[in-house]
Amino acid sequence: DVVLESLDVPEAMRGRLLKQLSGGWQRLAMLARTWVSEPDVLLLDEPTNHLDLEKIAQLEAWLNALPRDVPVILSSHDRAFLDATTNRTLFLRPEQSPVFALPYTRARAALDEADASEARRYERDMKVAEQLRKQAAKLNNIGINSGSDLLVVKTKQLKQRAEKLEDAAKPAHLERSAGAIRLANRGTHAKVLVTLEDAAVTTPDGTLLFKTGRQFICQGDRIVLLGLNGAGKSRLVSMLKQAIERPETARDSIKATPSLVLGYGDQALADLADTDTPIGTIIRRFDVGDQRARALLAGAGMTIDMQARPIGQLSGGQKARLGMLVLRLTEPNFTLLDEPTNHLDIDGQEALESELMAHQASCLLVSHDRSFVRAVGNRFWLIERKRLVEVESPEGFFASVGSGA
Repeated sequence: DVVLESLDVPEAMRGRLLKQLSGGWQRLAMLARTWVSEPDVLLLDEPTNHLDLEKIAQLEAWLNALPRDVPVILSSHDRAFLDATTNRTLFLRPEQSPVFALPYTRARAALDEADASEARRYERDMKVAEQLRKQAAKLNNIGINSGSDLLVVKTKQLKQRAEKLEDAAKPAHLERSAGAIRLANRGTHAKVLVTLEDAAVTTPDGTLLFKTGRQFICQGDRIVLLGLNGAGKSRLVSMLKQAIERPETARDSIKATPSLVLGYGDQALADLADTDTPIGTIIRRFDVGDQRARALLAGAGMTIDMQARPIGQLSGGQKARLGMLVLRLTEPNFTLLDEPTNHLDIDGQEALESELMAHQASCLLVSHDRSFVRAVGNRFWLIERKRLVEVESPEGFFASVGSGA
């Protein structure tokens, strides 16, 4: 009871079967089960997956209130969560894994500076080695022409120095986990892509969740949909998806321009069949040959072995990268993203962020990833009191969720 109380688990929840609980409550139940055994060290692997912002805030507060003598080691792709809960950061790399006594964002800046310094040093060493080789070649010619043994020895010494420098010089570390994520904007001349005329968003049984009021989605808008779990965010996304894909079935309150080409990515990656393979998925869906498909998958971080495996055997991160490749090859001019970063590693998240912004992609997205929301969004819609309202920034909502308001 004490542990469940410390995690703010309501009394009514405590006697329920786990299978009756949401993914978020199941996570907190697992955490409570771990903590009640009074561990000497706490190991957390992606603890924020399936948690909404309210529960992430609870988890942050709980971790920060733990006794100081309990070490916590965690892996997470949620950058804001890492900043709120950690004081040391270890970056795993094949050769050498650097560690900084800093939370993630500051540690990442220190790492980038160290990598830049390493890149400058490598460039400098390679230039010196090249100059030594040129000097050696010049002396070698003079030595051969003059028959000077001293010059031949000197030439050998210069070559050895160049080789030593080249052997010792290490190129700067290159991250290879993210793969390429490129979202091109297929042309549409329409300025207004979607119009909402006070659309009613309801549950499957017809209960009203909220009304949209009169809203426009325009070219270049990157709209973030904010609201508590159960407010109706995913319901609005699925209504927009249906209105764009099957306009004949759309209600009058949602109008999409006919030239829209939709790209869709959801947190469950529901359009990837577990029994299919990555190579089969790409070849069947897109007009690319076998060789091109293999090259595209390799660019998305998938080895030849992975390409032939059933999708059901891939990790969450591998599935997410495949989903992003499918999204990119669709060449959308409007994208609906429902928790797109759930299984992406940090490099994948940053690649997606930069693509959405570099191509001025038009999109509407739902995300619990505060860093992603802050980096990508240029408009913010908030669901509150059964209405959809536009707000200046997401910070007020983040603060209200964090304080439990």
